[in-house]
Formats: sequence, C-alpha cells, structure tokens
Amino acid sequence: MDDVLTETPPPSRFSDEDLNIFTPPSPSLPTPFIVLSDPYTNETLRPSLLIFALSPPSRHIFHNVSSKKLIGTVILPEIPFSGNSISPSFKNKSCNIYALNDTEKPVLLVCVQFDVPAERCHAVSKLLLGEKIVPERVLILDSVQIQKFRGKLSRDDTVAYKLETSLERKGFGESPVGSSLLKDMGYFPSGSVVDGLAAALLARCQIRNMRGILCVSWPEYGKPVMQLVKSLLVKDILPDFDFSSSTSYEDESLKSSWPKNPLFDTELYT
Repeated sequence: MDDVLTETPPPSRFSDEDLNIFTPPSPSLPTPFIVLSDPYTNETLRPSLLIFALSPPSRHIFHNVSSKKLIGTVILPEIPFSGNSISPSFKNKSCNIYALNDTEKPVLLVCVQFDVPAERCHAVSKLLLGEKIVPERVLILDSVQIQKFRGKLSRDDTVAYKLETSLERKGFGESPVGSSLLKDMGYFPSGSVVDGLAAALLARCQIRNMRGILCVSWPEYGKPVMQLVKSLLVKDILPDFDFSSSTSYEDESLKSSWPKNPLFDTELYT
C-alpha cells in the first residue's frame, strides 16, 4: 500500500488567483493630512504661486532663506518623526509649508524632505493641490534621474529642462503675470521619464486645468547646479525676493549632506 503521508501530493485544483482570495487584504494606510497654524487653520489658501522644492539644490537654497515663515506641515503617517529636531532642519524628515511673503495672495513653498513612496504620490499630490490649497500657478523643482534620461549627461554638465501643463504652455499675453514661466528653457528630451511625486503633482495640475511647470536640473548635488537653480529663481520666478543667506555653498555642513551617488560617479554616463 502506498504511504499517503509521504507521497507527493497532487497539484492544487486552485489557481494562484483563487488562493489569494483566502489571504486577508493588507490594512490600508492612514490618509495624509495638513496641519496649519493660526490664522490659516480654517481658511483655503489661494497663493499666486505654489513652489515645490523636491530636489536637493532647491531645498538647500530655500532652507537658508531667513525671510520665509513656517505656516504648516504635511503629515504622512508612515514616515517616523524620530530623530527630527523641533525647529526646521535640513536633516529632518519633514514636509513643511512656508509663506515667502505676507500679502493677500502670497507665494507659498512646500519643502519635501523625505522620499514619498510611489504608491502614496497620488494621495499626497491630491492633498497638496486640492480643496485646502488652490494656487493660481505651480512650480515644481526636481532633479534629473540619470537612469531615466534618454541621452548622455557628463558629470561636468550643468543643465535644466522643463515640462508644462497645456494651460501653462499656451500662456496668457506678455505680462509678467500671464507669460509662461521659464520661457527660455528647453523642454525635457522626448523619451526621458519623470516619475514619483514630481510627475504626480504635474499630472494633478493638468487634471485640474492649472498652470503648472516642472523644472528638472542636473546634477543632483554640487555648487554649480545650486547656482543654476538660484539664477533661474532670481531671473524668472521671484525677481523681487531676497535670497540672501548667511550660509555659503562652500559650507562644509552642506557638503557633508550630499551623499555619494554611484550612478553619478560611474564612467558609463560620461
């Protein structure tokens, strides 16, 4: 008689999809939310321009601007606060909202200092460009990801490209308010890819028929690219804003916060 205990069992009559129905679904993550300080708690923010600083150069530039005012923060429940300082710090894992001026329609800055998981980008973009914040225009500052760029980039290159929503590309007249932002900048090469939070924010602008522009710069770290991004901000975005800072780009604390990027260092892309 065959030993039924050690005999190879017959194949399952269930497919993998059928078996998955017996697995309980993963618990859904809590919804991200915004915490605003007084007097902004109970009002809808309607900035003339909303800037998202996602790239290290843009975060460095705005972090050291003393004239900005902290008005709120974005909470992503799965991002731990352990290790964060009480006051805003460049080393914190945080997403703070700042007012760059004090007018009826201010310029707002969202400084994103943590990596938003791909599956959460849609929820975060919907939160930041939803009922609570309704901007007239949106500027997103991010970095070129070398592995998603179609073409060659040398470590000695310092470049920036743009992508726009349909409404921004059409423009409205020649006035400073109506004209396209970064109108002299070239477009991101066809075949190259932008993903993550930057892509989700630009897509959200397109869906809501907003004037939005995404500026991506290369390389991700270093003094030359910081100077390039700052020159774009001073020339085309905020010509009347005071970008003076007590911190130099040569500051050793800034250099130490620029991690080594193996893709940047490889000879493959030179």
